[in-house]
Amino acid sequence: MSAIGILKTSAAAALMAALAAPAVADDTGFAYMHDLRREGGKTCFTDHYHYGNGSGATKAAAQKDAIGSWASFTDFEYGSDWARFSRAASKSISCSGSAGSVSCQIEARPCK
Repeated sequence: MSAIGILKTSAAAALMAALAAPAVADDTGFAYMHDLRREGGKTCFTDHYHYGNGSGATKAAAQKDAIGSWASFTDFEYGSDWARFSRAASKSISCSGSAGSVSCQIEARPCK
């Protein structure tokens, strides 16, 4: 087999291996410096909370902004596996203001 044929075969094999490989989890490993426990089929921080703040014209918009803030920082620090607010534990959301100018603050323990 020629050098070009070997190169093509190697490239094809590498491509097939990459396509067959499972998706790699996005976990920075820093979460394991905190105490963790199993809760309802999830692994959660026991007592370490993350916080988010947001604002918007409506309460829904302000909550969405605050959740985005929480998720963004959690993702930065621990990876996207931990950054889904829908999986978080001990969630607390408080909002103030009126239509046109609402602010929300959230806190929750990350889970994956």
